[in-house]
Amino acid sequence: MPVPVEARFWILRALGLWRRGWASLRTRGPAATWRRLALQFRRAPASARALYLPPAAPFAPFTLPTAETPRASIVIPVYGAFAHTLACLRAIAAHPPLAPFEVIVVDDASPDDSLEKLRAIGGLRVHARPANGGFIAACNDGAALARGEYLVFLNNDTVPQQGWLDALLATFGTVADAGLVGARLVYPDGRLQEAGGVVFADGSGWNYGRFDDPNGCRYGYLRDADYLSGAAIAIPRALFQRLGGFDTRYAPAYYEDTDLAFAVRAAGLRTLYQPAATVVHDEGTTSGTDLSAGPKAAQLRNQKVFADKWREALQRQLPPGTEPTPALLHRGRRQVLLIDALTPQPDRDSGSLRLVELMRLLIEEGAHVVFLPAGGKPDGDYTRALQALGVECWHAPEAARLPAWLREHGPRFHAAMVSRHYIAREFFPLLRRYAPQARLLFDTVDLHYLRERRDAELAGDAAALRAAGRTRTLELALIREADASFVVSAVERALLAQDAPGARVEILSNLHRPAPPGPGFASRRDLLFVGGFRHPPNADAVRWFVEAVFPRLRAARPDIAFHCIGGDVPEAIARLGSAAGVHVHGHVPDLQPWLDGCRISVAPLRFGAGVKGKVNQAMAHGLPVVATGCAVEGMHLREGDDVLVADEAEAFAQALLRLYDDEALWMRLAANGRANVARHFSADAARAVVRSLFLD
Repeated sequence: MPVPVEARFWILRALGLWRRGWASLRTRGPAATWRRLALQFRRAPASARALYLPPAAPFAPFTLPTAETPRASIVIPVYGAFAHTLACLRAIAAHPPLAPFEVIVVDDASPDDSLEKLRAIGGLRVHARPANGGFIAACNDGAALARGEYLVFLNNDTVPQQGWLDALLATFGTVADAGLVGARLVYPDGRLQEAGGVVFADGSGWNYGRFDDPNGCRYGYLRDADYLSGAAIAIPRALFQRLGGFDTRYAPAYYEDTDLAFAVRAAGLRTLYQPAATVVHDEGTTSGTDLSAGPKAAQLRNQKVFADKWREALQRQLPPGTEPTPALLHRGRRQVLLIDALTPQPDRDSGSLRLVELMRLLIEEGAHVVFLPAGGKPDGDYTRALQALGVECWHAPEAARLPAWLREHGPRFHAAMVSRHYIAREFFPLLRRYAPQARLLFDTVDLHYLRERRDAELAGDAAALRAAGRTRTLELALIREADASFVVSAVERALLAQDAPGARVEILSNLHRPAPPGPGFASRRDLLFVGGFRHPPNADAVRWFVEAVFPRLRAARPDIAFHCIGGDVPEAIARLGSAAGVHVHGHVPDLQPWLDGCRISVAPLRFGAGVKGKVNQAMAHGLPVVATGCAVEGMHLREGDDVLVADEAEAFAQALLRLYDDEALWMRLAANGRANVARHFSADAARAVVRSLFLD
């Protein structure tokens, strides 16, 4: 009797954990294996952060730290309800944005003493309207007075949270065609009010995520939205003026923000929901919530005005009554699923950097990217960094049961890529069952069986050699099963032409963005190694370099130091830092000072497979490399022109001495290395294969 596909997933997962745990015991020892297990099963920390709500206190004058030359002009329309306005202004004062800003409060003939108290607040620009004209008139008046590059419309019944404005403004810097950006709105009790809005074909709207958990996976990533509530939105001032401001046909209020979003898109720009900007909104403070009477009655009337104005555009919207889902929100784009063991950490390992750059490339090509970590856990800032790119990230608790998640979401994907053989082995049956329409792609990352075999041969370990044979059987079976597989070099593709004839294998190598070349030869000193120590070849490389190569170098040049950077440092590597001139730094969050300050990058790998990110990264920044032949395998590099290559300790030391003092050679290698990365390891180099396999 065949095993059901979901049961098979859990069986394979258990067997895979046992096999990897046993391999870790053999290679890393009990202590390191226990630490890895503790990390694997560590409970995910709560992601929710308490909302800031200013304490209620009697009014006393205070001053906002505003600027004479603001980047952003915050426009707050006010009609009474001073207690809410005060809380809003106190929140801005308590956590002032980093960007220079001004606050323009437009008093729309308030019936209470709001105007008198507002004029007592320092740093505030107060504009008093002689008669009440409504939200649209007040906002347009405030916009006319603004001096900033960006207009930010903020309701007075809001409490902006720390970082809200800087997150809104940053979106315009990271998304070239951003036209309108809106915040995540939450109720004072912490429930989600709106994560962008959906507009249906009849002009009616839907607050996406209303009353849900604001930290839910559906709401955590940068996303195009049909409209963004005018309670907290940002737009370039010049664009707002060019569009004619808020359309007065909707006066006094309602649908002006939806109309603005449609006008921005008609101008060829995007309307984006930014979850990193959180604003508490006490909805209905000024206008109430009754659609049959009062100001809210205009909402029904203005729906017809809006529907008549945007009749053609509305034909592309969802039918009324449709419940929006992530699949429907992104229905106009190819949806691509990427699965890896963990959330990528691009500042820690080259495989992560490659995966993140692939996501960037897919997004540039118009795809919507969904990422699922097989481990199931979010990873703090690394997850948020993906969400800031627009990647839809799923994790526990919402995706704790992965088969159930695939059963729900599988039908929406055009392509699904799984990285690493031990992950693909678990997920391929599920994907064939629940996403049969998707092109199934296998990313080897590097050929694990080739790396394991070389390690075993170097160590003379017969048991490890047999384990490499088992990995080979697994990996080749997956390569044959996949619709296409990725390797990172022509060397690996040539090997698979022999080991897996007939399988479709494409090269998708490391991806690096152009970087400035950095300082010149004279202002640099010392040697640099970069590599995480979860990867066994890196630990072997550093030990060999410090024990066999560096003493020869120091004998000739005792002024040269060696800087070793990489996370998860084992005790054996930490002890090497006691040697003269050796500095083991562990993980550093920003490599740029080292890439700019060191004179040579070393890659003394004695075994491994694939293309080495440490070599590409150094070359992309104009830092010449001395490496072993294994470290530059399949990288299209010419010895003596792009890189210096040596496999023996004495030859490696002599190559370092030669390059360290030869400025002409250093400059030639720096320039040629950068050119090699641009030619073979850039987004443009990978674009054709990405289009062909992910999007066609």
